[in-house]
Amino acid sequence: MSLRMILRILGLLLMQFSLTMVPPILISLLFLDGVWSAFAIALGITAATGALIFWPNRHARKELRTRDGFLIAALFWTVLASFGALPLMLDGVHALSVTDAFFESFSGLTTTGATVITGIDSLPESVRYYRQQLQWLGGMGIVVLAVAILPTLGVGGMALYRTEIPGPLKDSKLTPRITETAKALWYIYASLTLTCILAYWAAGMHWFDALGHGFSTVALGGFSTYDASIGHFDSAAIELICVGFMIVSAMSFSLHFVAWREKRLSHYLRDPEANFLLLFLGGLALVTVGALWATATYDDSLGLRHGLFQVVSVATTAGFGVADFSAWPGALPFLLFMAAFVGGCSGSTGGGMKVIRIILILKQGMREIMRLIHPNAVIAVKVGKHSVPDGIAQAVWGFFSVYVMLFFLMLVGVMATGVDQVTAWSTVASALNNLGPALGEASSHYGDLPDLAKWILVMAMLLGRLEIFTVLVLFTAAFWRR
Repeated sequence: MSLRMILRILGLLLMQFSLTMVPPILISLLFLDGVWSAFAIALGITAATGALIFWPNRHARKELRTRDGFLIAALFWTVLASFGALPLMLDGVHALSVTDAFFESFSGLTTTGATVITGIDSLPESVRYYRQQLQWLGGMGIVVLAVAILPTLGVGGMALYRTEIPGPLKDSKLTPRITETAKALWYIYASLTLTCILAYWAAGMHWFDALGHGFSTVALGGFSTYDASIGHFDSAAIELICVGFMIVSAMSFSLHFVAWREKRLSHYLRDPEANFLLLFLGGLALVTVGALWATATYDDSLGLRHGLFQVVSVATTAGFGVADFSAWPGALPFLLFMAAFVGGCSGSTGGGMKVIRIILILKQGMREIMRLIHPNAVIAVKVGKHSVPDGIAQAVWGFFSVYVMLFFLMLVGVMATGVDQVTAWSTVASALNNLGPALGEASSHYGDLPDLAKWILVMAMLLGRLEIFTVLVLFTAAFWRR
């Protein structure tokens, strides 16, 4: 492991990130909200720190290894969230505490969408925009962006790419060069974002709201420029557009790339993960809408609109809202939260455990049942027409086991701070799945939680964003051993 090489890259990435303060400055000057200086100071601090880290190590050139990629990814997300919090702490009247600013910044970059802020409608336009931009940058992963635009990483960039793209089947490259792969993913990501923005604008959104919600929709983040989220617009057309782009963004961007390159939509129909996601969302929507109609919670049209929207929003871990689903009757709130554990497809901007892992867990469970009937049979686990190696199958079970154990550890930790069971369970589940909404005392915002609980949830967001093992490997002695 080369510490100087890692510091060199970290410095480069920080200098790149400082440039993301420029758009909020322009927005502030455009709307005359008086907050441009906070972003200018943050830009200066971030750029100067990056330069100070980079310059002494500028000649350190060495191919990255996988363990270097793990450390850079974890370090950068932590450091990035710290510097991303600066404008939120420097915003005069609306300044947040260190804990709240870090929580908000980390929630944005990990596309969790949990917020400690109330009165979003009255915030300066530049701050409202900045929160949305954080989610867009985090959506595909700032590290992948860096690989695409920093050729100095060379072929060793695959080490970063593998640690950042979510899902268990992520080692295959779309193009021969990792830099070209990262660029291809970002072209698709940017194209989807632009299309979403234009669709929102055509449906009646102001350009500012269309821009912000386009960022957070494709990123499956859930931040909004209003407290009432998508419900602020009370528009069936806007909700339908949002549902469509949430579903598209929850599918693998590798699948989008293949379909775009070969100009055929049939790939979506043949992909078992995409099919499972659509069937899962359809079945959950039928149950939810049926329950809302049966309990007369809404009339027929509103029941369909709100039920469908909240199912897609929560199950894809976007976290937008058009209604307070925590107040829905019976087991519906709990059912929707359990759906978030499934999340998006591997290689998507969604959170959760990922659809492919759920498929493999179900198929392995069926295999064990068949083995009880036929003890001597050799039964392969298949996804589509492809057999899954036992190593991947075992890794999925290992991931699930560690996931459950960490969930309960953090649940106990949050409850130990004085938070009630329902609030603790839902906030930990929301943070670990990068979802956003919660139940109980955090159903509207997370601002009233104790500071220690917020820091535990920040750790949960990091674990969820980097898929647990990327973070846990840093705490093993073998990782640091030469």
